[in-house]
Amino acid sequence: MAKQDLSKYQQSIVRNYYANLDTALLQRLGEQVTDLYLSEGKKRERLWKTVSSSLEKLGVSTSRVERIRENDDAKQLAALLNELLQKS
Repeated sequence: MAKQDLSKYQQSIVRNYYANLDTALLQRLGEQVTDLYLSEGKKRERLWKTVSSSLEKLGVSTSRVERIRENDDAKQLAALLNELLQKS
């Protein structure tokens, strides 16, 4: 969809969405940390995939994401989330 296809109101909505994307990702990541503490099995594997995707969108290095995911440790993820929250 080209920019001229959107009204000014729609353009402002899109602009605000991307301006606040980091905040939304951090909030969602916090919810996913809680879910990881409580989940097991296949659900936990699916959560790690979405967590990895969120972390990459937030600019966390791939090696760090993989290290946390390989350890399957929600505490390390919570510490990383805390670090990201302090930066923002």
